Amino acid sequence: MAVSDARDDQASPELDALLDDLYFGQERVTQAEIQRRAVAAEVPAELLTRITALPQGEYAVDEVAELLGGTAG
Repeated sequence: MAVSDARDDQASPELDALLDDLYFGQERVTQAEIQRRAVAAEVPAELLTRITALPQGEYAVDEVAELLGGTAG
């Protein structure tokens, strides 16, 4: 397993939990809202960096999961 794969494995549970919470009853969420909720949830710094790097706009859960390495669930 590569080092980046290990980081992705560690971030995935936090990311999946964040996405489940964010998209409950929502079809699309803005990058700003994703970032705000990630900060509030105290996600790992590496994950927050990836969220911050997302272009401004709205995302469906499958889009943001693909971009950040989570699972659309």
